[in-house]
This record gives sequence, C-alpha cells and structure tokens, in this order.
Amino acid sequence: MATVVAQSHYIFGLRTGVRNNLLYFDEQTIIFPCGNNCVRYNINQKCQKFIPGTERSQGMKALAISTNRRYLAVSECGEKATITVFDLQHEQNRKSKVLTGGEIPVDEFVYMAFSPDSKYLIGQAGGPDWTLFLWMWEKKKLMATVKTSTSGPINQVSFNPQDNTQICVSGNKVFKIFRYAGETLKQSSAFKTDAHNFLCHTWISTEKVVAGTEAGQLMMFESSRLRWEINVASVQKVKSQSEKQDSNEPSSALPRVTAIVGYSSGFVCSAGPGTACLFEKIEDEDQYKKTKDIKIPPEAFSNDSSSAEHQEISTLCISPSEETLTASTDRGQLYSIQLSVVELEKGDRAHFEYLSQSFHYSTVTGLSTCIRKPLIATCSMDRSVRIWNFETNDLEMYKEFQEESYSVALHPTGLYILVGFSDKLRFMTLLIDDIRTLKEFTVRSCRECVFSNGGHLFAAVNGNVINIYSTTTFEDVLNLKGHNEKVRAIAFSADDSRLVSCGMDGAVYEWNTLSGTRESDSVLKTCSYTGVTISPDAKTFFAVGTDCTLKEIQDCQILREVPSGDVVCTTVAMSRSGRALFVGTSTGTVRAIKYPLPIKNAAWLEYQAHAGPVTKMIITFDDQFLLTVSEDGCLFIWKIIDKEGQGLKREKELIYTEEILVTKSDLEEKNKMILDLNTTVDALQEDNKYQLSLKEMTYKEKINELNEKCLQQIRSLNTEKEVLKTEKEKQQAAHVKALSEILEKHDKELQDMESTNNQKLMLEYEKYHELQLKLHNVQQECEQQLHSMEQSKTQALEEMMQSYEAKLEEKMMLLNQFQDESQQKVREFEEYIKKQEVDTDIEIYEIRMKYEQNFKEEKKANATLRVELDTTTKSFHGLQTEIDNRNLEIEKLKQEVQKLQSVIKSLENDISELKATIRNKNGIMQDKEKSIYDLNKKSGTLNKALETLKHRVGFMEEEIAPKDNQIEELKEQIQEMEGELKEFHKTNTELELKIDELNLKLKTKDKELHKEMKKVQDFGVLVQRFKADLHTCVECIQDPKRLKDNIRELYKCYVQPSDMVEKVSVHTDLQRENSRLREHYEKIVTTMKKQISRDASVFQANNTKLMKDNVVLMKEINDLRQELRTVRTQLHNYEKQTNFNKNIKGSANSRGAASAGRAGLMTEQSFEETEKIIQFQRLEIHRLKQEILGQTPTSRIKLPPLAN
Repeated sequence: MATVVAQSHYIFGLRTGVRNNLLYFDEQTIIFPCGNNCVRYNINQKCQKFIPGTERSQGMKALAISTNRRYLAVSECGEKATITVFDLQHEQNRKSKVLTGGEIPVDEFVYMAFSPDSKYLIGQAGGPDWTLFLWMWEKKKLMATVKTSTSGPINQVSFNPQDNTQICVSGNKVFKIFRYAGETLKQSSAFKTDAHNFLCHTWISTEKVVAGTEAGQLMMFESSRLRWEINVASVQKVKSQSEKQDSNEPSSALPRVTAIVGYSSGFVCSAGPGTACLFEKIEDEDQYKKTKDIKIPPEAFSNDSSSAEHQEISTLCISPSEETLTASTDRGQLYSIQLSVVELEKGDRAHFEYLSQSFHYSTVTGLSTCIRKPLIATCSMDRSVRIWNFETNDLEMYKEFQEESYSVALHPTGLYILVGFSDKLRFMTLLIDDIRTLKEFTVRSCRECVFSNGGHLFAAVNGNVINIYSTTTFEDVLNLKGHNEKVRAIAFSADDSRLVSCGMDGAVYEWNTLSGTRESDSVLKTCSYTGVTISPDAKTFFAVGTDCTLKEIQDCQILREVPSGDVVCTTVAMSRSGRALFVGTSTGTVRAIKYPLPIKNAAWLEYQAHAGPVTKMIITFDDQFLLTVSEDGCLFIWKIIDKEGQGLKREKELIYTEEILVTKSDLEEKNKMILDLNTTVDALQEDNKYQLSLKEMTYKEKINELNEKCLQQIRSLNTEKEVLKTEKEKQQAAHVKALSEILEKHDKELQDMESTNNQKLMLEYEKYHELQLKLHNVQQECEQQLHSMEQSKTQALEEMMQSYEAKLEEKMMLLNQFQDESQQKVREFEEYIKKQEVDTDIEIYEIRMKYEQNFKEEKKANATLRVELDTTTKSFHGLQTEIDNRNLEIEKLKQEVQKLQSVIKSLENDISELKATIRNKNGIMQDKEKSIYDLNKKSGTLNKALETLKHRVGFMEEEIAPKDNQIEELKEQIQEMEGELKEFHKTNTELELKIDELNLKLKTKDKELHKEMKKVQDFGVLVQRFKADLHTCVECIQDPKRLKDNIRELYKCYVQPSDMVEKVSVHTDLQRENSRLREHYEKIVTTMKKQISRDASVFQANNTKLMKDNVVLMKEINDLRQELRTVRTQLHNYEKQTNFNKNIKGSANSRGAASAGRAGLMTEQSFEETEKIIQFQRLEIHRLKQEILGQTPTSRIKLPPLAN
C-alpha cells in the first residue's frame, strides 16, 4: 500500500513571544511565525508558503531579515541555541548556514540584526552573560564578542543603516553604541540611563537614534548627547482628558513604548495598549511632532468591546515602499493600515484593520468539521467560538461568550453546533451572521462532545459518564457508565452502531449505542489514555496515552504497540478509507504512520507543526485534509497526498451545499430594511434630479455672465492695446533722437582720450629704456656672485663626498664581518645598504641645491630662538592660568554679591510686610476690644440662663440613673457572649489543626497503598509471564534436553538470590525515608501551631482594642437593642450550623476510616493470595525437577545434572 504524506496547506494563527515577529519580504508578502514554522503570506493572493523549524527545537525566540530582503535569520532554542539563515529567493527556502555560540555556552539568542550590506550578522545572547556576537555569517566566522550588560535584560540590537562597524544596544538601564575596530567591539559612546528601561529603538539617520522606554518616554540621541525628549503619556492625557471626564473608568498605568519603526519622513511608535503614534519631522528643526493616533478598533462580536483596545503592540513594520504599516500584538493578532489613508483621514485618529482575520490567542480546546459544508469549528480558552472555511481559507463567523468553552462539535449538515461551556452544554444554531442558543443541557465542563455520522444522536462527556442525546427530541437516550476516572476521548463508528471511549483510568471501552451495553473492553492501568479512533470496519481501535506508545486493539486485546520514543502521543486520527493514520505529540509534531502497522520497527514521517502539545486532530469527511490544533492557539490545515503528490482517491465526490439558516424575525427585519432603503433611494434619486436641474440652471446663468464679462474684458484690452501702440511709436522716435546725440558725444570723447594716451605712452617708453640699463648692470653683478658661490659649493661637495666614501668603506667592512657571523641576515643588510645609498644620494643632491655657507649660523640662531620661545610660552601659560583662576574668583564673588543682594531685597520685603501686618493688627485689636465689651454684656444674661439649666440637669440626672443600670447589664451580657465566641474560635482552630494532621497521615498512607498496589500489579505480571513460560516448558516435556534448557532459562530469568536481598534493603530504606519525612512534617506542623497561637494572641489583642472602641460608641441605646436582637438570632443559627457540620465531619471521618480499613484488608488479602501462588509454583517446579531426574531416556544415555 502506498505511503501517505501530509503537506502544509494553510495556517491560522500567530506565535507570540517571538521578538520582531512580523517582517516584510516584498510589497505584497509578509513573514511571521506560527507554531514551529515561519509563514510567507501573500496579502493579495491569500496564499501561504512555509519554512519549517528544526527538529528537537524548543521554540523560536527572534526573527531578522536582511536589508536586501533575501535572507531570513531564525533564532531557536534546543540543546544549543542556534541561528539558522534561510535563502528566501530559493524556491524551497533552503538553509544557508547554521550559527552557534561556539565554545561560549548560550541558552538563547534574544535578538538579531543584519548589517546594511547583509554580510554581517549580530546576535544578542540571553542571561546571565548577555554576550553580543558578531559573525561574518556566510563564512561562519565569529568576528568579535562583547558583554553588553551585567544585570538587566537586553531588548534590542541594531546596525547603523550606513555603517557596518557601528552597533546600537538597548535594554534595562543600558543604551550603548559599540564600534568594531581591530577585531574587537569597543564601546564608543555611553549615555546616563540608570533610571530608564529601554524597550526598543530605531535609527532615523546615520547619527540619530530614537529610543522608547517602559515609562512612555521617547528620547532622540545624536553624537552621544540627548537632543530631544517627549513623554507619550502626557500627550495621550492631554488629548483624551475630555473622554476621561465623561467616563468614570479608573486611570490606567503609564503607556509603554514597546515597538518603534522609522521611515523617510519620521517614525511610528506604540503608545500604550491598542495605540500607535505617528511622528513627523518639523522643518528646519531637529524635533518631531505627533500628527496622528492610530487605534486598534473594538471587536464587533465580543462581549467586552474594549478588550481589543487593551492589546499591546509588540512589533511594528513598514512596507518597502512605505505605503502600509503593519502591527502584531501580544494576543496574536495582525493589523495593517495604509499610510496614505492616515494622512487623508480627518481629525487626530485613524484605525487599524485586520490584515487577514482574527485568530485565537489562547489554548484551542475543541475542533470539529461537518460533511455537507467545508466548515471547521474551533473553541478556545479565550471564550470564543470560530467557524472557518477550509476551501476559501477565511473566517466565516466568530463570537465571544462570557464562559470558557472546552469542547465543540459540528452537526453533519453544518447548520447546528454543540459547545461545552464551564456551566452548561449548549445546542446552538448557525445563522447567517450569529450563533444562537437553541437548547441548554446541565452538563458542566463538558470536555468532549461529538455528533453521530448520521446526525440523529450526539454524545457528551460528564466526568466519567457518557450521555447520549437525541438531536430531534433532546432527550437523554443512554447513560454509559463504566469508567472510573474522566473520559478523555470518544468516537462513533461509521454506521453509528458503536461508540468507543477511552479515559484516564487506562480503559478503552466499546459501547452499543442501541442497547447501551459494553461489548468489549481493554484495560491497562499503567497508562492513562488521551486519544482514541476507530477503523472504518469498526473492528480495530487505535489509542494513545502517557506510556509513549500507539496501541492497536482488537477483540479486547492489544495486537501491536508502536513505541514513539521519549515523546508522549496526545491524539490520533484515522482516515475513513483506512489508508492513513496520524498521531499528534506533546512536542507539537505530527506523525504519519503506515497502515497496516508492521510487526517490528514501525516507521513514521514526522512533520514540524505546533509550538505546544497537539490538543485535537481530525480528518475531513472526504479524506483530503488533516486538521490539527494545539495549546499555542494555531489551527493547521494539512493536505493529505501520496508520495507522487496526488490527493487520496475519493469513492464519491462531495458536493457542498450553500444553504444558511435565517430566522423569520431576521428576514422580516431585513425585508423591512430593504423596503425602507428602496424608498429612501427613490426619494434621494428624485432629490438628486431636482438638485441637478437647479444646478444646471445656475451653471447656465453663471456661464452667460462669464461670457459677457469676457467680451467686455476683450474690448477693454483692445482699446488699451491701441493706446499702447501709439505710446510705443512716440517712445521709439524719442529713443532714435537720444541715440544720435549720444553717439556724437562718444566720438568726441574718443578723440580726446587718444591724444592724452599718446602723450602718456611716450613718457612710459623713456622710463622703460632707463630701467633696462639698470637691469643689465644688476645681471652682471649677479653672475659674478653666482660663479663665486658655485666654486665654494663644489669644494664643499668634494669634501663631503670624500667623507661619505670613507664611511661607505667602513660600512662595507662591517657588512662583510656580519655576513661571516650570520647568513640569515644577509637580505636585511643588503636592503639596508641600498637604503643608505639612496639616502646618501638624496643628501648630496639636497646639499648641492639648498645648503649655503651661512647654514650653521642660521641653525644656531634658530636654536636660541626656540629656547626663548619655550621660556616665553611657559611664562604665557602660567600667566594665563593665573588669569583664569582670578576670573573664577571674580565670578564666585559676583555670585555671592548677587546672593547677598537677593537676601537684602527679601529682608526689605519682609520688613515692609511686617509693618503692614502691625498696622492691620492694631485695627483688629480695637475691634476685639469692642467685641469683648459686648460679650461681657451677653455673659451676664447667659449666667442667668445657666442657673435655670442647672435645675433642669438635676431633674434629668435622676431620670438617667435607671437607664445607666440597664446599659451596664447589657455590657456584661456582650462581654459574656464575646468570651463564648473566643472559646468557640479556639476549638475551631484546634479541630482544623487536627484535621490537617489527619489529612497528612491519610496522604502518606494513600501513597504507601499505591506503591504496594503497583508492586502487586508488577508481581501479577511476573506470575502471568511465568505461567506462560511454564506452559511452553510443559509442551517440551517429552524432549528432556529442550525441557532442561528451558528450565535453566526459567531459573536464570526468575530465580535470582540477589533480588530478595535488594527488595528487603529497598523496603527498609523506604521505611526509613518515610519515617524521616514524617518527623520532618511533624516538626513543620508544630512550628505552624506555634505561629497560629501567636497570631491568635495578636488577634485577641486587636479584638480587645476594638471592643474598647465599641464601648465608647454604645451611647445609642435604641439602635443597640435592635442589633442585640439580630445578633442573638444569628448566634442561634450559627450554633445550629456548627452542630450540623460537626455531625457531617464525624460521619465523613468514619467513612474514610472504613474505606481505609477496607483498602488495607484488600491489600493484605491480595498479598496472601500472591504468596500462595508463588509457593504453589515453586512446589510444581520442584516436582518437575524430581520427575525429570527420575526418568531414564530412551537412548540409554544419562542426562547431565541441572546446574544450580
């Protein structure tokens, strides 16, 4: 049978937690991570290509694309952190190079960047070392490394856009610029950033870098200085102050600048949850102005419309032509906006749009498909249910609920959906634009639900019970009970007559859906199953679980086991044709296995898929697509093909229907809407016709007016033209006359100038003749002097030549000596001789041309002048330092004088204020004296009133005395009640401590019981194996040799004297460890008791303080009487509840003790039975040995004795 292959077809989702997880390959293609793959998504064609991750990868950490858009770098974790560079221009995206940290241990690379010429790559390693690596990646050559931080994390690294040697690094309290020189990375500039956590940065030019901080600040650095700074939080507060006044929402934390990207006219940065700000450069200034806010729009089908606005932007990216801005968020969503649209929109705000569609951003818990439509249903822990179309690769419908959804099932018709929520199981209808509840069932936290293939039944899991309902009457048809723990997977057979279930108790059961009886079972308690599927003929089942194997079960027996290595298999799915079998693993990979399963060495094809464990896996009804979901929130669609690249053959071609359910009320509303819209359209058309006719009339009138105006202007211009012609003729005549006069004047002036110049030339000629004579005399004198100078120079040159020849001879002698001593330095001395010869020739030539007789005298003069210059410069510097010091002292004195003047001014102001206060107080004193006189008068009248009040007070005190006695009695009663409450609390705390102790003891006993039960199970398996081996031995009883060999093998396998000793020693060691742990936990309990007693004493002291405060407030007698009545009734009820709880706890403890006793008896009985079986088997072995020794063989040859 031909092998089946799964090919990646389409992926819905985005992997969060990857730095720089959104990149532009070209104007129409973006690259983003999804699961354990990188996706190349064409926005216009809506098609995808895939770059799979490496095997045994523990996840991607960062992405980077080269400046020429050809190479993609992917950072991954594993046994070693690696950076893989892919060639994107190659059709299959082949790997170019794989880079590692070499000898330096690296756990992960948190950020990467390519150089401007794409030849170099930098990678920032994670903590605790935070090492920066620089590679020439094409040659795999590590150029340099440097530690960028000691404590805080590094968030971003980047190259200067026009300089390969300059690198910027930003992080927590780190903002540094490094330069590569001399095979090392050296820090060229540092900034004071102790109080800032830099989250991102971008280069605006070759010298300017803009960085964003966690506190919402934007800083622009240029040539190691802070040039510009702005707080995004202050801008946001000013713009949204009116909105916050209207709404009563609490103020949120400061917005963080988590992403920033630059372009030609400015930059874009994130400004808190759901917001990006667009900054543009101010002309003729080094500052930037905020022009627009770009917001993430609210969700249409969400319960909380503001939840989408609270997303934090993690990456911003601009297309190569700077036309579109794309963003990725921490909830795995992709948004985009056209920058031209942002500029055209009115106001200060614009809104993003989804790049493709919205994705799940949490664990996908449910997956289902139908028969009549190309639909996929998924539910997730993000409280949403989504309907996808695997033909058009679109999101058909999406709705969020208030409760978490755990399972989902689509009806075969695609018109109904079953969703298991945390509170109920809901049967819902899929309408044209909504998902509405039709019926609710009291099944809480339903983890598995599925429709039958005919659609007349559906099964739902309620803990360890499977309920089967009718889809027409919604009656509970069957309750399938048998599992001891939670059911993890269920599946109907092709004819819906059988249902297969598996659970965490290690059981796989086959149920009859007509009678509800269990027809077959397979129990393996050492494995808890997580997935099960059924073959098309309903005879064999395939199950996966925690024991890392795929099991083929038939007729209550495990026929084959396919081990999966160290990887746990989570789900399994089989095609309806029975040709393909697929398994999902806990590492996120998908495996395709040959079917029927081979007896030995089962092979599989493994594909890199998800970044988390695969939660669900199904195959479409036509066997064309495999669907998988995972904890990473991604939905993968795989094309199932054979090795020749063709899809699996279909028995019947499916025709998908297009009908959709619509409610009558919705139809009526839409019809009303259509009628209303038609009427409005007709009215608008009539209005438009009328307005067009009016506009035509007005335009015609305006055209006529404009024609008349144009004609009038033409006439006026013609008249002006004639006037200008006449003026032109007059001016030409005047100009001709003026020219003739000017020419006559010019001729006269020329004649006068010629006569004067001739006279001047004669005088100059005479002077020139005299100067020639003088020049001839000077030349003769100079020639004589030159001749004498040449003679002196030749003499000096001859002397110098003789001296240099003597020196040359000496040096030649020295060279000969050195050649005899060492032959290795011959070449160096020859070069040295050549250099000396060239130098001597150059010196001779310079001496001939430059040097004169007075050279030595000038040299001496220069030396003296230099000495004088040094002394004068020293004195000048000393005087200058003295002047600077004096200037500093003067400035300090000036500052002190200014301070004293300010103090004097402040004191004068204080004096004037004090004088004014004195004047005011004098006036106040006079007023107060007048008021005192008036008060004395009033006091006399008040004294008289006081005497009358004293008589009344005495009468009232006589009446209050009996009421005070009543208050004291009530206080005594309250104190007694408080004492009783304290005793009750003490007893409660003691009981709770006792319960905790008993629970600890119970847990330890349960652990011991589990261990003993495991031992018993292992022993039972050994016994079964021993029986099987004995059975084989008994078959060979007539052949003594074979029987003897088999018994020897049995003895070697099962009888080992060291086993008993090891078991006894292990048992004693376990008892010691248990006793030690008990003592340790008892000490912890005693310390906890002491702490509780201390807390109780503190609590009592606080209670006494509170009671004292309450006694002060007991003056309101009438209110206290009512409160006392209510307190008495509450205490009465509370005593009843405590008595009831005590009774329940007593019964629970008695039940627990009884169950523990039963378990202990069961374990003792099982031990006794196993010991009896072992003794019986030993006796049988002994008997068989004796029989073999007693028999004589037919060949009359004695058998050799058994070796013990």
